[in-house]
Amino acid sequence: MAIVRETLVYQGPGGPFEGVIAYEDEVTTLRPGVLVLPNILGQKEADNVHAEKLAKLGYVALAADVFGQGKRTQHGPDAGLYMNPLNADRGLLRDRLAASLDALKGFDRVDPAKLAAIGFCFGGRCALDMARAGLPILGAVSFHGVYERPDYPNVSPITAKLLVCHGWEDPIAPPEKTVALAQELTESGADWQIHAYGHAGHAFTDLDRKDSTVAGVVYEPKADRRSWQAMTNFLEEVFA
Repeated sequence: MAIVRETLVYQGPGGPFEGVIAYEDEVTTLRPGVLVLPNILGQKEADNVHAEKLAKLGYVALAADVFGQGKRTQHGPDAGLYMNPLNADRGLLRDRLAASLDALKGFDRVDPAKLAAIGFCFGGRCALDMARAGLPILGAVSFHGVYERPDYPNVSPITAKLLVCHGWEDPIAPPEKTVALAQELTESGADWQIHAYGHAGHAFTDLDRKDSTVAGVVYEPKADRRSWQAMTNFLEEVFA
């Protein structure tokens, strides 16, 4: 049994968008679908690899695009070129996330009643926002995400289960922001858990950050391994 990758072009506000979907080629029954939400750089090979790893776990995974077809950046002063406008318009971000979820939901190998999302850095914000907005997912996982809530009200209660995998030394999400997120999710009635990893900062899953010179933004292998295992267990529970 092999893992297949397919390019998937889909429409949404400001589109078209181009993602990559991964699945096991010999599967004949519908499988749960997992949306993979990229970091500040946009959809890239690292996200495709995450989608393939999810496919090996028995899911159909879409490495989604929320910036737009061909809109990608690199680390450096312009890294946030396409992310910043979405941070400033969380309603537009929500609508693009909904379009990505619809693309996954409509794929012919996906069980439309069993959907979840995972995201990294900016993608962690996206995963949380999907739950906040009440998009039809059963669960969401944020890896070293960004926690400030959007300018629209959360649904109440938040019905998606939430797993937040957090580097305790993350300079973007210091302890007070992490506590504020816990308070927000509690007030919204969410079923949430936060896993905090010691001696880990932001981007602890990002292999491109192994030699990072940015304080608090570096790959950390133990947190990477432990958080992926936590996600694996979480998705098994969500889709049971």
